[in-house]
Amino acid sequence: MVSYKVVEISTVTEDVLEETLNKWTEQGWHFDGLQFAMRESSKRPAMAFVLFTREPDSTKEAP
Repeated sequence: MVSYKVVEISTVTEDVLEETLNKWTEQGWHFDGLQFAMRESSKRPAMAFVLFTREPDSTKEAP
């Protein structure tokens, strides 16, 4: 059975997104998607949710 991980990012910048992707893929998670939450008053996202998956026998998650 596939495991899922959702990482919430409240500071949506290129550096934070890159850091999040690198951190979790190094731990055996596979990038599955990215969802942005927008504000009506701004064209920049207010937050982002990064989605990952992995098979159950993959490396264990870090705290």
